[in-house]
Amino acid sequence: MRTFGIEEEFFLIDPGTSMPILPDAETARILYGVEGGGSNTTAEFLACQVESATPVCVEAAEALASLRGYRKELARTARELNLLPVGVGTPPLIPVGSAVITDQERYRNINAFLPGIGAEQYVGGLHIHVSIPDADTGVHVLNSLRPWLPVLSALGANSPFWRGGDSGFASWRSIQYRKWSVQGIQPHFLDAADYHRRLAFMLSSDVVLDAGHIGWAARLSGRYPTVEIRMVDAQMRPEDSLLIALLARALVDTALHRPEDPSIPAPEALDLAYWQGAKHGMTGNQLDPRSGGGTVSTDHRVSSLLEYVVRALEDNGDRELVEAGLARIKSEGNGAIRQRRSFAEGGFDRVLADAATEVSA
Repeated sequence: MRTFGIEEEFFLIDPGTSMPILPDAETARILYGVEGGGSNTTAEFLACQVESATPVCVEAAEALASLRGYRKELARTARELNLLPVGVGTPPLIPVGSAVITDQERYRNINAFLPGIGAEQYVGGLHIHVSIPDADTGVHVLNSLRPWLPVLSALGANSPFWRGGDSGFASWRSIQYRKWSVQGIQPHFLDAADYHRRLAFMLSSDVVLDAGHIGWAARLSGRYPTVEIRMVDAQMRPEDSLLIALLARALVDTALHRPEDPSIPAPEALDLAYWQGAKHGMTGNQLDPRSGGGTVSTDHRVSSLLEYVVRALEDNGDRELVEAGLARIKSEGNGAIRQRRSFAEGGFDRVLADAATEVSA
C-alpha cells in the first residue's frame, strides 16, 4: 500500500484569557521537547503554535496510534504548564496587535517582508503527504486532485470564529490564506518539466521568498517523494485527521490507476468551489467544478467522492473506517459545526475547553 504521513498544528491557549499564549523561553523549551507516538515537536510560524508529524505510515491503525500518542503527551505537558492545546484552524480570540513570530531566521525574513500578513497569521492546518514514484506521476496526481480538494476542505472545515465573532464561514482559515502571493488550487500542469518551469518563474520574482512560500492547496514536496495536500484546517479529533488522510491517499491511488480526465475544470470554477467549500463546510450547497456550472448538495459531493475512491479504499482496507468516519461527521458535524454548538452552549470558554478535550479524546 502507498505510504502516507500526517502533519498537525496546534494552538496553545491561556485558559485565563482564552487567547493564544506568548511562551517564555523555558515554556517553549519544554513544549519543543514533547514526543509521543513516534512524533516530536517542531516550531511553527507563530510562537503560540507547535507542529507534529507522524512517521511514514502504511496502515491506518499505525497512523491513528501515532496521532493519539503524540496528542496524549502534548495534552499532558500542556496541563502541567496550565495551557490548553487545541487543534483549530483559527483561534476564536486573538490579542490586539501583531502576532509574535517564532524567533527563527526564515520566519523572521517572511515577517519582515510581509508584516501585514504575518501580523494576523493565526491559522492552523492539516498537511497530508502521500508517496509517489516520481515527479511526472506526481503532476498527474496534482491534476487529478483539483476538483476534489474543495470537498476535503468542506469535510475538514474547522475555523468558524475570528476576533471574537462568527466569521460567517466554516473555514475562515481558507479565506485568510487568500492574502498570500501564491495560493488556491494549483494550476493544471503539462508534466513535471512544466511544473518546475513554473516554480522557477515564481521563485525568480521578488514576491516569493522560497519554495515553501508557494501555498497551493496541493504541491510536490520539496523534501520527500510525496504529494503534499495542504487544503484542510487543523482538526480537533485525531480520527478526523486520519479520515482526511485516508481519503487523500485514496484520491492519489485512484489517480494513479486512471487516465487523466480530458475535461479540465475552469480556474474560476475551482476558485468558486474552494470559496464555497470554505463558506458552507458541511452545510448548504457545493459547486462541482467538473459540471460546467450549478451546485449540488454537500451530501451529494461527499457521496461522489466516496464513489470515486471506493476501489482504492477497499484495496487499502480503509473502506469501513472511512465510511464510519463520514457517517460520524454527518451525524455529529465537522469541526465548524461542533465549535458553533459549543459556543451556543457556553461561549468561547466552552469552545476552547471542548476543543482541548478532543485533542486527546
